[in-house]
Amino acid sequence: MTLTINGEMDKKEAEIYVQQLKEKYPDRIFKTIDLTVDGEYVNVSYTYDKVPFERIRRITGYLVGTLDRFNDAKKAEVNDRVKHSLTKCCSAEDLE
Repeated sequence: MTLTINGEMDKKEAEIYVQQLKEKYPDRIFKTIDLTVDGEYVNVSYTYDKVPFERIRRITGYLVGTLDRFNDAKKAEVNDRVKHSLTKCCSAEDLE
């Protein structure tokens, strides 16, 4: 994490701002935090790493991310599923 302070601020005060951000966003991993002192005000800006996202689907009654723990019967059940697609049912003119 990179902490940049523009202006006069002691280290303890800067640590308080960082701690407040971490408490407000406990699931974020901050890349940079910029504290800009403007008179009596402090502007806080920050960037953070993206949180890895794992797709979870409901398959054959189970919430799963991957099929690697399914036995052969469950894998066959997944392959035999009917996959539905979204189709256009009506035009905008039909809705008026």
